[in-house]
Amino acid sequence: MVPVVAAAVLVGLLVAPPLRGLIAYFAVPEGEPWCGACPLCGRAVRLLAPTGRCPGCRGRLGAGAGTVEAVAAAVALAVAYAADGPQVMALAWAGLLGVVLGFVDGRVRRLPHLLNLALLAGVAVLLGVAALADGRPGVLLRCLLVALAVGALLELAVWARALGPGDSPLGFALGGLLGWYGWSVALGGLFAACLSRGLGDVYKRQVPERCDGPRRRRAGPTLKERRAGGG
Repeated sequence: MVPVVAAAVLVGLLVAPPLRGLIAYFAVPEGEPWCGACPLCGRAVRLLAPTGRCPGCRGRLGAGAGTVEAVAAAVALAVAYAADGPQVMALAWAGLLGVVLGFVDGRVRRLPHLLNLALLAGVAVLLGVAALADGRPGVLLRCLLVALAVGALLELAVWARALGPGDSPLGFALGGLLGWYGWSVALGGLFAACLSRGLGDVYKRQVPERCDGPRRRRAGPTLKERRAGGG
C-alpha cells in the first residue's frame, strides 16, 4: 500500500507542471484567445511550479498552490487500483486530461473542444491497442455501443439546455472507458453520473437561499410606503 501511494504522489508531482501549463492556457472565458503567455509580463508559460506562479513576475497563473499536484496524485492512485490490464494507458490518458478539464471547468465554466477531442481520440486509440494486446478485439464493439449511447444521451441533454456543449464529447470518451468493463459497470457509471448531476443542481439551488439568510415576515408597511401614503 505505501509503495503504491508513494508512487502515486511522485507521478502527481512529475505530471503537474505541464498540466498546470495546460490549465493556464485553456482557462479563459468563452470568446477570448487562449492564454499562451503570462498576462502580466508576457513570458511564455508551458510549465508551472507547484506554487502556481509565473517564473518571471511571480504572478498567479491557473490553479492554486498544491491543488493540481494533489488531484493528479489521487487520480494516479485511482488508476493504479482500477487498471488490471492493458487498458491502463487509456485510463491514465483520461485521468490526465480529466484533471485539466476539471480545473478549467471549475474556473471558467467551460469544457474546451480541443481538450475533449484530444481526450476522445486518445481513449479510442489506446483502447484499440489494449483490445488487440489483450486478444479481445470484440470488446471494442461494446465500448463503441456504450460510447454512442452515453454520448447521445448527453447530446439530448445539451439540446434541452440541461448541460453545456462540451459535455457530450466528454460522454463519448467516458462511455468508451465504461464499456471496457461491461454493461453493468456502464449502467452503474451512468446512474452515478446522473445522480451526481442531480445532487449538484439541488446544491446550487440551495446555496443562494442559505447565503441570503432567513427571511423575516413583514410586520407592516415600510417607512417608504408610509411616507408615500401620507401616514
